[in-house]
Amino acid sequence: MLSYPAAIPLSTRSLNHLAALIRTRRQQQRSRWRRLDPGRQALLALAHLRNGDTYTRLAAGFDIGVTTAWRYVREAIDLLAATADDLATAMTRIRLLAYAILDGTLIPIDRVANQKPYYSGKHKRHGVNVQVIADAAGRLVWASAALPASTHDLTAARTHGIIDALASTDVMTFADKGYQGAPGSVRTPFKRRRFRPKLSRRQKAVNRAHAK
Repeated sequence: MLSYPAAIPLSTRSLNHLAALIRTRRQQQRSRWRRLDPGRQALLALAHLRNGDTYTRLAAGFDIGVTTAWRYVREAIDLLAATADDLATAMTRIRLLAYAILDGTLIPIDRVANQKPYYSGKHKRHGVNVQVIADAAGRLVWASAALPASTHDLTAARTHGIIDALASTDVMTFADKGYQGAPGSVRTPFKRRRFRPKLSRRQKAVNRAHAK
């Protein structure tokens, strides 16, 4: 089997951060020997998360078994997830923003046995729905756990308690048409309806401003 080098569009800081988490975990577990050192395991995990490299390709490139590659990636994901803020903690930063941006994103996945809930009719592929809150510059502030891709964005936001959290802190939040019907301070663009086929000039101007 042939192997080849590849680049990952991430900073060395990201690699060192994950490697430090792995190194600390091994010290806590008193692990004596692993096929890959913390730096190499971090590189393997980031190649999977950022580039989407399969376990088979990773196993060949790092000269380990496919099961070992899966276990290393799973361990890295658990370590990264443990460092993430929960929504309540993130809201202490979000309430200080001039305004927030709420959006849902599809993370593609391979087909699974129970595939129907994970198929997105909008995107025409299988995946999971992740809700994201960003600041005015588009920088990530918080990301939710994943739900099946068939979950509507507004339903997903309500499931994670995002809508209630934003409303309780009265944070001005801009979202797309998928969040129409959200109460409180969530602002969405006007949407054409069956009984209102055309938007007024003012509504179009509001939509353009919202998009910016």
